[in-house]
Amino acid sequence: MTVTAVIGSQWGDEGKGKVVDYFAERMDYVARFNGGNNAGHTVINEFGTFKIHLVPSGIFAKNTVGLIGGGVVIDPAVLIEEIEMLNKAGIGVDGRLWISPRSHLIMPYHKILDGLYEEAKGAGATGTTRRGIGPVFADKVSYNGIRWTDFAREDILTARLKMQIELKNKIIIALGGSALKFDEVFTTYRSYYEKVKPYIRELFSLVQDGLKENKNFLLEQAMGTFLDTDWGTYPFVTASTTIPSAASAGLGIPPRYITNVVGVTKAYTTRVGAGPLPTEIKDYNSDAYKKFGEVAATTGRVRRVGWLDLELVRTAVQLSAVTELCLTKLDVLSGLDEIQVCTKYELDGDTIRYADVDAYDLDKVETVYQTLKGWKEDISKAKSFDALPVNAQIYVKMIEEAAGVPVKWIGVGPERDATIRR
Repeated sequence: MTVTAVIGSQWGDEGKGKVVDYFAERMDYVARFNGGNNAGHTVINEFGTFKIHLVPSGIFAKNTVGLIGGGVVIDPAVLIEEIEMLNKAGIGVDGRLWISPRSHLIMPYHKILDGLYEEAKGAGATGTTRRGIGPVFADKVSYNGIRWTDFAREDILTARLKMQIELKNKIIIALGGSALKFDEVFTTYRSYYEKVKPYIRELFSLVQDGLKENKNFLLEQAMGTFLDTDWGTYPFVTASTTIPSAASAGLGIPPRYITNVVGVTKAYTTRVGAGPLPTEIKDYNSDAYKKFGEVAATTGRVRRVGWLDLELVRTAVQLSAVTELCLTKLDVLSGLDEIQVCTKYELDGDTIRYADVDAYDLDKVETVYQTLKGWKEDISKAKSFDALPVNAQIYVKMIEEAAGVPVKWIGVGPERDATIRR
């Protein structure tokens, strides 16, 4: 039995979808355990190009069963759209995708409030995806949430939904929004439930039996380490725990069963939305800025970009007991004469760690860089480590040494097969 957690060691968008898709062929179960459709994983394989937000990215492996744990918050419309997209593409998820009845649902008022809160904050907005993620998690911990299990009893659903709409309408109206109508919301969500009902199943026994039977599990993290509610750059974070320990609450996997933690690390750094980015490149005309520029799969927003930050990677490795790294998008660095790498932070003349400061002081740190020579060769067809240019090999080895764990996989392109295994 193996239980492998795949986590992002930065602020998300590290390429976890490709990594999960690559590993899934050897797994019995692939599972999402946190977050919601504020996460977006892009998968490119023989079936085509897919942008996945809720269904585990490993679902493309035909002998693998996908699980969506109770720690995931679900927008039913997005979930149904993904299921229909995958079935239409010939993936066939019926009978091998199961959703916990404990999952909380994103309701229309959550998305409305998400937007109204951001607008009310003005310059202090935290840059949410406006998908309702924060408000639904707030409802979850304040006993106001609505779960799939509530839909099995119409009297309970009616009472809970009526109460929530009455409460939320008062806030929505106070912030300048338009009130929701109970009948419209109830009818829409009942129809969602009828479509999703065949996929709803209590996962506890399934997971526990799988562990006893020595099945292989792949745990798929949403977002990245530094968007974690506790360990991220609060308040510029997501609303859920993103480190592997969240799989215990969000799926029912005991911590001691996690055997491997793969830290997916992009060869440079990106971030969407507000918050500190110490290595941010602000010369928009530089070759590096033009090369690193990306658009987020979930929001369509242009990502902020920066050089690789080894202090972040080291912290992520230690925080989640990462056992090996998967370095992605190394091919993007091809063509640069020089590559900068942040090796440490300084504040007021002292060397500090990421954990020593909050988000506001992190925005003030001075980044200390090491300059490495780049390479001109196109490495997208490389099949082995030895086939990489010498300077690319030096770059990988430098990351290993700084992180204290081996780089076992290297991504040299977006496709599943564009991966070097060391």
